[in-house]
Amino acid sequence: MTRLRAFLYVQHLLGIGHLARSSRVAAALVDDGFDVTVVTGGAPVAGFPGLGVKSVTLPPVTSGDEGFSGLVDLQGKPIDDDFRKRRSEMLLQAFRECRPDIVIIEAFPFGRRQMRFELLPLLEAIDAASPRPLLATSVRDILQERVKPGRNEETIDLINRHFDLVMVHGDPAFATIDKTFPLAGAIRVEVTYTGLVAAPPSPVGSERFDVLVSVGGGAAGKSLVGSTVAAARNANNGWKWCLITGPNLPKDEFDAIVDDATPGLSIFRFREDFASLLTGARLSVSQAGYNTVCDVLRAGCRSLLVPFAAGGETEQNVRALMLEELGLATVLMEKDLTPEGLTQAIEQALVAPTPSAHRLDLEGARHSAQILRERYRTWSLKMRPGFGKADDQTDFGS
Repeated sequence: MTRLRAFLYVQHLLGIGHLARSSRVAAALVDDGFDVTVVTGGAPVAGFPGLGVKSVTLPPVTSGDEGFSGLVDLQGKPIDDDFRKRRSEMLLQAFRECRPDIVIIEAFPFGRRQMRFELLPLLEAIDAASPRPLLATSVRDILQERVKPGRNEETIDLINRHFDLVMVHGDPAFATIDKTFPLAGAIRVEVTYTGLVAAPPSPVGSERFDVLVSVGGGAAGKSLVGSTVAAARNANNGWKWCLITGPNLPKDEFDAIVDDATPGLSIFRFREDFASLLTGARLSVSQAGYNTVCDVLRAGCRSLLVPFAAGGETEQNVRALMLEELGLATVLMEKDLTPEGLTQAIEQALVAPTPSAHRLDLEGARHSAQILRERYRTWSLKMRPGFGKADDQTDFGS
């Protein structure tokens, strides 16, 4: 019996949030019986996209700066037309070899406009394929709001011309896509909410910290790292600190931080048991990225959020302030981040009430797989009326 084939494209540029979320969705697809191919195009990260998937790695690119103003290779050299052409050809070849039933493109066309050079040819190839696969965009619940004139209209045009499904990885009880995408009402294809894509519950960690500071992928949180080291050095209260800098912080900078740290501060580049550490922490201090917030919500611990706002980014500010309004976090704005400001915010957060229980849906990965299987079932019957007869051997599952 033939399993449904899913082809998932994800491009991470600064942190690893997009990659982590897509990897959770890919793992859920595997668990649901899909044959999954994941195409990645960012700097390699150990452990991603995970076991059980076929992985295609395009020549890596990253963002030239925190403002996402340009693409560079891993040596920091701006990419040229030959580089773009090579990536595009590799992506199209991977698509042809996979012959997927379903294609999932993460973020685009709501984001990742820098990758149009390879994604527009992919859309054309999908439209020309016979049989044509179902095409879904996979997008987080809160989007970047400050976009150039005409960008939102272009997004709507691409969705309505090429896509069959918009999967929003969020709980509509928390945020709906129209909150940060003003033209949501012009989307003519189905928009469905999967719930937040959180990791499964973790056992309580054996190590316990008063203040657990994490910086996601590590490429966009240097000010939080520096303020944490200084705050821990100046603290006079016996707190036990932990700082996880993220895997993308350059080695020389990481080594300098370790050399400068006070004995009460444990520093790690990465902790696979991060979610478990959260369950035993008195306070989590982090940026307000999607995946970290999901981990904090799953753990139920106190949380101080320092939303990333460089380059005109708005997404994390919106998420952090919404969580604060619900009583699920306190917020220190990035403009107020200093060692003294961080210390004061930590002191206030530690005496705040434990967050109240929430009912936000954190099962977005599992729901994504279920939604895709069901939508493919109905979509394929509509597109190919003869599909589903007794002699067909495609496994739709239950």
